[in-house]
Amino acid sequence: MKKYVFIACGGFLGAILRFAVKSVQIPGYSENIPLNTLIINVIGSFLLALILTVAYEVRDMDADIRLGIATGFLGAFTTFSTLCKETVALLKNGEYFSALSYVTVSVVLGLSAAYFGVVLAREAVSKALGRDEEAEEDDEN
Repeated sequence: MKKYVFIACGGFLGAILRFAVKSVQIPGYSENIPLNTLIINVIGSFLLALILTVAYEVRDMDADIRLGIATGFLGAFTTFSTLCKETVALLKNGEYFSALSYVTVSVVLGLSAAYFGVVLAREAVSKALGRDEEAEEDDEN
């Protein structure tokens, strides 16, 4: 039962943050591609990969907390359904190039962000573990 509370709390916070970011007006931006949704999904991809890499490879993070962050918060923050809805709207308006560009850029940047999240998490972990090993060696001497 506890996991549902964590997921619900994370989902509440993620949905609120998504609404806030989606409402931000980007000065000078007038293109057809929905930039706010793109930014939300790329940030979410990066954070999900970063957090889950740390959770699984570094720390034994509590499963309920992990679910609250990954499924609840980031699941509500990111939005595949909005990407689909916005792409369909572009297609209905005859903006075929914008629709294709939006989907392509979303996938490429999302996968790249996830990759960099994993790399960053592993790099940070190796540095932290390297420092821990150096500290242990100094203690032995």
